[in-house]
Amino acid sequence: MDSAKSVFLIDDDKDLRKATQQTLELAGFAVSAFPRAAEALNALPADFAGVIVSDIRMPEIDGLRLFELIRERDPDLPVILITGHGDIPMAVNAIQNGVYDFIAKPFPTERLLQSLHRAQEKRALVLENRALRRAAENPADNPLIGQTPSMERLRHTLRQIADTDVDVLVRGETGSGKEVVATLLHRWSRRNRGNFVALNCGALPDTVIESELFGHEAGAFTGAQKKRIGRIEHASGGTLFLDEIESMPPSTQVKMLRVLEMREITPLGTNDVRTVDLRVVAAAKIDLSDPAQRGDFRDDLYYRLNVVTISIPPLRERRDDIALLFSFFVQRAAERFHKPTPEISRSLLEDLKSRDWPGNVRELSHFSERFVLGLESHETPAAQPRAADTALSLPERIDQYEAQLIREVLEQHQGDVRGTIEALGIARKTFYDKLTRHGISRGQYLQKDG
Repeated sequence: MDSAKSVFLIDDDKDLRKATQQTLELAGFAVSAFPRAAEALNALPADFAGVIVSDIRMPEIDGLRLFELIRERDPDLPVILITGHGDIPMAVNAIQNGVYDFIAKPFPTERLLQSLHRAQEKRALVLENRALRRAAENPADNPLIGQTPSMERLRHTLRQIADTDVDVLVRGETGSGKEVVATLLHRWSRRNRGNFVALNCGALPDTVIESELFGHEAGAFTGAQKKRIGRIEHASGGTLFLDEIESMPPSTQVKMLRVLEMREITPLGTNDVRTVDLRVVAAAKIDLSDPAQRGDFRDDLYYRLNVVTISIPPLRERRDDIALLFSFFVQRAAERFHKPTPEISRSLLEDLKSRDWPGNVRELSHFSERFVLGLESHETPAAQPRAADTALSLPERIDQYEAQLIREVLEQHQGDVRGTIEALGIARKTFYDKLTRHGISRGQYLQKDG
């Protein structure tokens, strides 16, 4: 019999216990019947997948006391109490204390069955949420969350190549987790005592990127008042992560090719050649193996990077990981915002799994934050506004809506200020004032992999 339809039945009346057991078994429930509450408590397993049905008037431990003892073990385990003594104050008090249902004898069989089916659904949802939360625990040891075969293969590959010191090219869509992959390659290698240095090539102007990469001497160019160690040299002994390498200017590509071949650099403003010991992990949003997509990206640099290529599957190709990822992000957001962890309904998970998520894992993470803050509406009991939210004043609700709108537009424009303020139709100073007032960090929406 399916353990998800289990019932513990406690009644000291032998005849009634037997009759009720037969009724429930005919309805498809697996029933464990007990004449005493103590026997049921001793047999009750942790994370029991079913429902408790108990008479109230029993010797030694009555139904109300049994409920209290069960609540101490598992406050979410549904308990249905039955009594032959119609006591409305007792029923009201029991329900207020957390009893799932209170049924007075005599009752139609359908009354108990309906209550049991609803209680079973609630219990299954509770256990499903617990399982997701347990599975999402301790992600610091392995932040590349996922249980699908493609993610298991990805983790296995990373473990295999992490300590080989070979340069790696990572391919994946925006928000798929390219920086997470690079971080794991660093962490799981012997280089983890050195620095992990990340640079987004697409976020820097052409006039700045070479100085950032190679460093410069004082006076090397206008404004270079002090000597600066470049990212490549800072990563020596560790790992250099170059995100959006397809955006690297052609002139810088030539110099980067020499770094990969010779493992040496010449900072701007000097003829000194400095040896570096580093591993390079480069990431691209496009398929550099396709000449049409590669464009003006140098063939020789591509082939030099393409010793090992790692492809990260987009979220739409591993939909079975969405529930686990969403549970982890919800827990993290609840801790960050000091909010209670909301219950995740099955209908919400099904809705999330049906979406294409063009922004991949990052987009799902942002959705989870809005969900925890009560800014994502979903037509399920789990996602209804909390009492505290519905009690907000009109100005408070307007502020809440304004903050939600700013976050959505920032996400649409990937943190770009110009695009965001044009879409919102507000001045730059007003935009920054509102970020400060609402406690919004533009950095989390910038186009980078995390």
